[in-house]
Amino acid sequence: MSLLPHITHETGKSPQHSIIWMHGLGADGEDFVPVAEEMSLPVAVRYIFPHAPMMPVTINGGFVMRAWYDIAAQSIAARQDGNGIRASRVAIEALIAQEKQRGVATENIYLAGFSQGGAIALYTGLLHAPRLGGILALSTYLPLAETLSHEAGATAGCLPIFMAHGRNDQVVPLELGEASARKLEELGYQPEWREYNMPHSVCAEEVRDIETWLARQLGAAIKKL
Repeated sequence: MSLLPHITHETGKSPQHSIIWMHGLGADGEDFVPVAEEMSLPVAVRYIFPHAPMMPVTINGGFVMRAWYDIAAQSIAARQDGNGIRASRVAIEALIAQEKQRGVATENIYLAGFSQGGAIALYTGLLHAPRLGGILALSTYLPLAETLSHEAGATAGCLPIFMAHGRNDQVVPLELGEASARKLEELGYQPEWREYNMPHSVCAEEVRDIETWLARQLGAAIKKL
């Protein structure tokens, strides 16, 4: 399959660590470039910001926009678009394969995403074997959670996961994010949970926490070399 169109941003020469960062519904790959540019990490990183496919979204009256999967109901965890979610996983797996072909070790590849993009980051990262470096899941939830207990990798507890959510989120309710974190714990994962006084968005405090978390994971990866 052809790769999703994407933006590439490298913070140094010959990066050996990659972060694939997915945007939310209706946005595009440009959305989180400024966040990446704002962060200072201990190693050179290659950021990949893919653009989701254009598709009609049911909840928005069939309006065509960039989306990782369809949303059919106001309650986003209901009537989930399993085919769309799995198709996006395949598309992100192709980007992971590209980074491996560039010589980046699997454990040095991270998935990040906001809202819909975060759902795809979780779903793809949890099912990828061998395990990736970690997952950043922002203002999001765990899709197709009922299938993960049968599909998740055996190294569940070893996969670092950072989950962050706004207490005033009116798009992806805080309760759904919290329930997703609890489900991950039931499956043997140990997600690091953060809450912020914000709506469905990203705030400066959250960016600092993301930077700290990534620096910690990347620093641990360096020590293993």
